[in-house]
Amino acid sequence: METYHKFFSVFILALLAFGCKAQQLPLIQNDAILIQISNEYSFTEGPASDKQGNVYFTDQPNDKIIKWNATDNSLSVFKEPAGRANGLYFDQDENLLAAADEKNELWLIDKNGKVDTLITNYEGKKLNGPNDIWVDLKGGIYFTDPYYQREYWTRTEAEIVDKNVYYIAPETKEVTIVASEFVQPNGIIGTPDGKTLYIADIGDKKTYSYSVQENGTLSNRKLFTNMGSDGMTIDNKGNIYLTGEGVTIFNSKGEFLQNIPVHENWTANVTFGGKNQDVLFITAMGSVYTLQMNVHGVRY
Repeated sequence: METYHKFFSVFILALLAFGCKAQQLPLIQNDAILIQISNEYSFTEGPASDKQGNVYFTDQPNDKIIKWNATDNSLSVFKEPAGRANGLYFDQDENLLAAADEKNELWLIDKNGKVDTLITNYEGKKLNGPNDIWVDLKGGIYFTDPYYQREYWTRTEAEIVDKNVYYIAPETKEVTIVASEFVQPNGIIGTPDGKTLYIADIGDKKTYSYSVQENGTLSNRKLFTNMGSDGMTIDNKGNIYLTGEGVTIFNSKGEFLQNIPVHENWTANVTFGGKNQDVLFITAMGSVYTLQMNVHGVRY
């Protein structure tokens, strides 16, 4: 019996040790390095992964949407011109949503590149310039609408004074303001259970969390961290990835975990791609990068 107890104790300690090691598993795979896939672009933005792990991203100054093939690591033009698209996101039907900045619109692009314009104004006023997008479990669409004066616009000021976050209801297509009081709302990402939405106010160097209600409205605004972000993503552990000076990772409590340096003047956006959704795909100035991770992204 004593031998049995000793064996059982050793077994339990081994399990605990294994659990501790699992919890301490680094986010980035051992010996993984940041790989520059290409540096031939002008300003890369808006990466979004399809179900196969291919990543689509924008080269806004050159008015293109580019596809990175997860199978052979190749790059090809998906759509040109592309409405000066900025942020991208796939809906549950694998349509590509695009914040088409040229005419301040939100586009739905099917797999053949056909465009359906979802919205171009709110209550008769031109949108400021849709920037980043997230889709909830029901197919409702959230998008941020800051104002960045573009050289290709004829207007020189916003028609809508406030910088808002909007929601397009999945069934009625009704458009409502669900969050406001920002300097410049930009990055946006939600949790896979659809219960929490994170919105970065890059103009005020803050990121907030919100509780998502059944009808898509937001409540319980809380400061997540004193850092803004251009783009955002989330992994299967609930960690939030913010961009700007490299990629900065926080846990779900808003506690700093680590920074991934990217040797560019600005890191614009980030997502997970690859066949197993475990490749961190980073857009930074004229370049795009990949990094092999131990965690993975989340798709519905």
